Amino acid sequence: MNTLHLLIRGRVQGVWYRESMRIDAERLGVTGWVRNRRDGDVEAMVQGQEDAIEALLRWAWDGPPAARVDDIQMQPGSGEYQAFERWATA
Repeated sequence: MNTLHLLIRGRVQGVWYRESMRIDAERLGVTGWVRNRRDGDVEAMVQGQEDAIEALLRWAWDGPPAARVDDIQMQPGSGEYQAFERWATA
């Protein structure tokens, strides 16, 4: 099981990014969470099999149709998650 912490920058708020990521994560069997940040970025913790995380990362670079992703910073994450949740803004 792999866990990554993601910081997604660009036009990623107000474009249905979080809910779209939640839906795709569930489809892929990825657990964790996603939330907006007050600085305009989206933050996520994703956990799952390597191929599922890679597929979610490919999706994350595109996002929903109205999104524009400029950068995704990745670092090792932590925790254990049973589902993929949308968290409140931090």
